[in-house]
Amino acid sequence: MTRLTGGLIDRSQTLRFTFDGQGFAGHSGDTLASALLANGVRLMGRSFKYHRPRGVFAAGSEEPNALVELRAGARQEPNSRATVVELFEGLEARSQNRVGSLRRDLLAVNDLMSPFFAAGFYYKTFMWPRAFWERFYEPAIRRAAGLGSLSKEPDPDAYDAGFLHCDLLVIGGGPAGLAAALTAARTGARVILADEDFRLGGRLLAESAPLDDAPATDWIAGLEAEFASLPNLRVMRRTTVWGTFDHGIYGAVERVADHLATPGRRVRQTLWRITARRTILAAGATERHIPFQNNDRPGIMLAGAMRTYANRYAVSPAPRVAIFTNNDDGHRSALDLAARGVEIAAVIDPREGVRAQGDYPLITGVVGNAKGRLGLTRIEVVANGGSRWIDCGALGVSGGWNPNVHLASHHRGRPAWDEARHGFLPGTDGPAGMRVAGAASGQGSTAQALASGAQAAQEALADLEISATLPDLPQAEDAGLNLHPLWHVPGKGRAWVDFQNDVTVKDIALAHQENMRPVEHLKRWTTLGMATDQGKTANVTALAVMAELTGRTIPQTGTTIFRPPYTPVALSVLGGGDTGAHFRPRRLTPTHHWATAQGAVFTEVGQWMRAQYFPRPGESHWRQTVDREVLATRKGVGLCDVTTLGKVDVQGADAGEFLDRLYCNAMKSLKVGMVRYGLMLREDGHAWDDGTCARLGETHYVVTTTTAQAGPVYRHMEFARQCLWPELDVQLISTTDAWAQLSVAGPNARRLLERIVDSFDLSNEAFPFMACAGLTICGGLRARLFRISFSGELAYEIAVPARHGNALMARLLEAGADLGATPYGTEALGVLRIEKGHAAGNELNGQTTAQMLGMGRMVSTKKDSIGAVMSRREGLAVDRRVLVGLQPVDPADPVVAGAHLFAEGAPQGTGTDQGWISSACFSPHLGHAIGLGFLENGSERMGEVIVAANPLQGQSMRLRVVSPHFVDPEGGRVRD
Repeated sequence: MTRLTGGLIDRSQTLRFTFDGQGFAGHSGDTLASALLANGVRLMGRSFKYHRPRGVFAAGSEEPNALVELRAGARQEPNSRATVVELFEGLEARSQNRVGSLRRDLLAVNDLMSPFFAAGFYYKTFMWPRAFWERFYEPAIRRAAGLGSLSKEPDPDAYDAGFLHCDLLVIGGGPAGLAAALTAARTGARVILADEDFRLGGRLLAESAPLDDAPATDWIAGLEAEFASLPNLRVMRRTTVWGTFDHGIYGAVERVADHLATPGRRVRQTLWRITARRTILAAGATERHIPFQNNDRPGIMLAGAMRTYANRYAVSPAPRVAIFTNNDDGHRSALDLAARGVEIAAVIDPREGVRAQGDYPLITGVVGNAKGRLGLTRIEVVANGGSRWIDCGALGVSGGWNPNVHLASHHRGRPAWDEARHGFLPGTDGPAGMRVAGAASGQGSTAQALASGAQAAQEALADLEISATLPDLPQAEDAGLNLHPLWHVPGKGRAWVDFQNDVTVKDIALAHQENMRPVEHLKRWTTLGMATDQGKTANVTALAVMAELTGRTIPQTGTTIFRPPYTPVALSVLGGGDTGAHFRPRRLTPTHHWATAQGAVFTEVGQWMRAQYFPRPGESHWRQTVDREVLATRKGVGLCDVTTLGKVDVQGADAGEFLDRLYCNAMKSLKVGMVRYGLMLREDGHAWDDGTCARLGETHYVVTTTTAQAGPVYRHMEFARQCLWPELDVQLISTTDAWAQLSVAGPNARRLLERIVDSFDLSNEAFPFMACAGLTICGGLRARLFRISFSGELAYEIAVPARHGNALMARLLEAGADLGATPYGTEALGVLRIEKGHAAGNELNGQTTAQMLGMGRMVSTKKDSIGAVMSRREGLAVDRRVLVGLQPVDPADPVVAGAHLFAEGAPQGTGTDQGWISSACFSPHLGHAIGLGFLENGSERMGEVIVAANPLQGQSMRLRVVSPHFVDPEGGRVRD
């Protein structure tokens, strides 16, 4: 097919592209669909279930048929609607949902088996025989499921996210939206105009009717010039508002670089969160079709879309076309096509007394059938009690227009049926602050759309006490539809309602027969409206068919409620570009840059990046590095950044009382200058978090938490302070980021610290185990020192303002070079604590109690605290599974965390399960693997041999039950 005259394409720019490997040419301003039609391509895809041939059906984002894969390699993008893909030089497109070529799809055999694939067949078939599910049904479904394909390579493009605020958000750049934006922007109010097209104008771009006796594009060009001069107006082309949310918030996706072969340095798409004080929905309307037998042939499309391709893109799907309509708008399509030189084979209209509006044959009747499997060749016209076949290459169908009410329904606002307009209009219970204008509100003519848009803007601004004057609007057509409803043409063959999912009128009738009559049941039983167009072209027609079958009205039949997104949104942009290293915010410890310079390997711990270990030359395996770090700490002195531990400053006259109520053990009695280990319980009595509490003054405490629970514990403390005990004089502040804290552990720890502290006695008598103090180091730098140990060695934790943490680590290593000072990471930290038998996150997993952890005595009976009463329940207080140490009988065997524990010789099953291994590591101190676990009656089974089963890896190990304290069980080292 050659191009028509006119149109809005730029013929001076020729763009080369490929479709299924074949080269074609189009022009700037084309979409992929219009360019393919201009090259005579009508077959563009296959339907999902039956793999029937499909051609382009619409001209906008409602397209259900022409879904293609774009680009190649890592940038391959499936399910792109050819009708909204802007043509660019070098575009690669491929048809999808086929096996073999598009013309000879091997899975088209499904169409021959359609009697077995009727509505609801999967609910009936996949239940029997039961054994078939895993062996046959599920594999078959997985192979057939989905549309298009992914490259499975990382997305190479960048995405962004941003926030916008405005007084008025106008959604839609058609006549109503343009009039609204003009009215509002002239007042000086902050206005955002968002439209999904790459050109402003909406339906005006598809019409030949003039505005003030001039082409509509002249008026649009004048508006765009004025818009560019208004700093308070932001025009967002290529931007789809896809969701309505609470408090005037809207989700929008701007396709910044989708019209380019590669984004270059640009982001590809931007996710916008728009907060609007008021909103005008001017999203227009979607034309609906009229089902008849074989109405899915390539070349059969919406009549309004056919008019769009002719007027905007200067292309017709065939030299000879027919129109099937039940309203006057179909005749306008025939007139515009004829004016462009397209032969009109006939206009078929079922309304009595209708006259032709131009020089074309008019037949009072309906279309009953169509032929041409890979492309329409002729249609059967039923009229005057008989029928005849008419040759044509395309058929435009117009069954009326459905207002696009979707965004007005995202707050569960129910559309209301309008009998005069034969469509659903936005209900009265839509989102707060939203007004609907133009065709979306049933104002279908251009004059009505312009006036309603301007008036809606004036009223919306009046709510904000901003006065707006209605602009002088151009004179425009004001014709009505004169619609006579015709929801489908009865017949024996299959008449298609939902094209992508292959739902027919017969499927709806079967759903009715099987009592799946409520709209939600109908939707799921037939998969109606569950395609990528989300029912835009099918739902209302289907409801009308069901209403006809039940003898009820359409409003009595009801409608489903639309939900976001309005059109498909890529997961990449929903993440705002937060992929890979940017998947979530990363927090860096104060010594991060120093650790990076030392060649540290990092691991994610929550949001923190922590040094996992510090490899040295000659170490080929991470275990070699970790073993060295552990032994160096136990023999000399090790340094570790523990800044990530949560730190909460607690001050006030009632600070001690407050902490007494939070911790199960006593804190109010803690002496100034001392530290106490503390255990927090949940309200149900289970252990939640552990840490230390240091008393720096009479009314000043510093609490530490685990890294993982730093945020939740602080929120918990604030809730308790504000809601549970507001009468207490206590104030909290999180100081986790304010202080860098380093652990100095090992027999040489005291000697190292004595080299940097300023005139402070660190002797065992002056500064005993569990002491704390404020002091200065390195000639006056303020610091806090805590004598606490997580490793079982003589150890301290020293805290300085965060900005000095990097320098302090370097200074300690320099000062302790002759003492064997060695940095160690989280792996060595884990080994050290397991060797000592310290409980950590693996043991505090939400299902353990103080009794299980061996800390039952810490739950004070002399005071009340959160969770204390519940912890005394019989099931918790006498829990028989307690923390034990485990070591392999054969030193060569591993100990695997997560393995389940069984008595030796006992059958292995859930009924005989006696516990699990919570933590495991290789101990370089002992020369074999060790573990911590919870074992039934574990304290009474020391020395017993049990079996650890690891069915996932087919392992079974014999372990000996020992004390959880593998190193220095008497605790003498920490007190040296």
